[in-house]
Amino acid sequence: MVIDHIGIVVQSLDKAIAEWGTAFGYAQMTEPVVNTRQKVRVVFLQKEGSVIVKLVEPLDSTSTVYPLSRKGGGLHHLCFRTADMEGTMQHLKAEGANVLVRPEPGEAFENEPIAFVYLHGLPTELIATKKKARLIAPEKPPEG
Repeated sequence: MVIDHIGIVVQSLDKAIAEWGTAFGYAQMTEPVVNTRQKVRVVFLQKEGSVIVKLVEPLDSTSTVYPLSRKGGGLHHLCFRTADMEGTMQHLKAEGANVLVRPEPGEAFENEPIAFVYLHGLPTELIATKKKARLIAPEKPPEG
């Protein structure tokens, strides 16, 4: 397993995208994607040589991340990419993880399976893909 991204809850995607660009030099990697199951809107940010950041904004007060967003937001989860979702789930359960969300399609990952477990005091997302939905095409340098 390797870390794919870190998830940060924010109150506003637009504001946070600008702040992460100005403060840390991150650029928007994807267009916002709505995750209907988690009731959030997400966007991925990238910076050369650094971990990907997923900003997570609640859609409404029924989202599980809504209370954290009202407190100003913050670190929500680490995401690990694995080649074997079921094997990893079994391994983490044996290590004491509680399953929060069984594998289900993740809209931000082109509907590839995602899962969430809780281990060592932190929600942990699991994915088995490098795909990110709604990638923004990198700007091409002018020819000439």
